[in-house]
Amino acid sequence: MKVQPAAFLRTTLPLDFSKLEEYDSGRYHSVWLPDHMVSFWPDAIWQPEFTDLATLSPSPHRHLDGLAVAAAAAVKTGRVPLAMSVVDTVRRHPSLLAQTALTISHLAQGRFILGLGSGETENTVPYGFDFHKPVGRFEESLKVIKLLWQSEGPVDFEGEFYRLRHARLDTELYNGQCPPIWIGASGPRMLKITGRYADGWWPAGAWSPEEYAAKLQVVRDSAEAAGRDPMAITPAFIMTCLIGDDDELAEILQAPLVKAWILQIAAADLKKYGYDHPMGPDWRGYQDINPELLTREVILKMLDRVEPEAILAVIPHGSPKQVARQIKGFVEAGLRVPKILDYGGMAGLKYGAASAAKVHATEDELLQLVGDYT
Repeated sequence: MKVQPAAFLRTTLPLDFSKLEEYDSGRYHSVWLPDHMVSFWPDAIWQPEFTDLATLSPSPHRHLDGLAVAAAAAVKTGRVPLAMSVVDTVRRHPSLLAQTALTISHLAQGRFILGLGSGETENTVPYGFDFHKPVGRFEESLKVIKLLWQSEGPVDFEGEFYRLRHARLDTELYNGQCPPIWIGASGPRMLKITGRYADGWWPAGAWSPEEYAAKLQVVRDSAEAAGRDPMAITPAFIMTCLIGDDDELAEILQAPLVKAWILQIAAADLKKYGYDHPMGPDWRGYQDINPELLTREVILKMLDRVEPEAILAVIPHGSPKQVARQIKGFVEAGLRVPKILDYGGMAGLKYGAASAAKVHATEDELLQLVGDYT
């Protein structure tokens, strides 16, 4: 499999489809769409006093339904696959996920990828969803989805979380093929589930090529144990980067929204790089993000404690050429579909306006480095 970048389509207002023609040109492996109720950025610093991005949008949480946006994008494109990255299995019943995925698969003429994950606190707990045993619920959801896709006539299922009695999904598969399932996973149980069920994989966190390779090996070992072809699982990753020269990076790293990126990494992972997490040693990363609980007082204390060097230690940074060289290390570890995400765009409108061009340049540099790397 050759290395090919993915594109990203925001599902927040204001919705922008203007780049779909470029995304559909053949340059990109796929277009990835998030599915959230809220974003990772705390309300306390989405204010004009902290970022001029707040003058463009009154809230960072103006999310549309990601699956609905994917359906719209499906009829506006003709060749590029569309992938959810990812839908959680807490907020939606697996029978609805199975039906919706088939619907979009038909709209996209087989180009839809159902990306699934076990969920996170911020999109579930505030809305009263049961976030008990998310991994067990996740695997059971996969079983139900595949059962409905692959069965003829009514089916029965008796599980811990779901019960089906004479349930049917008679909508035929597009061209007789189930939509591919890609899974977002990093923990040991989730990685093994990925190997048993998935057609593609995103780590929810892999901060070095060595860590990426180790997690990918767990996935492949699990696939082989299940009698599946381990090399048929597409290794992907959302590569969070900071793209810019030294002067730009110095300014970018002082932006509150960029500093707040550190909320997405667990204290245990940051400690591996020699840094204490500003939220304390028990912070679990994105699993602990809840905008309602991250008050202004909490966030201001956190921002004062952020060490910019800690961020640089964890994510690729520098010029497009430098970032491409760092991502090449992940390619050598097995990565084949990277989405290069320039987080420097969160430093403000000036950097946001330049972000797409920086990403494009980095993609070009990466493709020159790896060519048809297999």
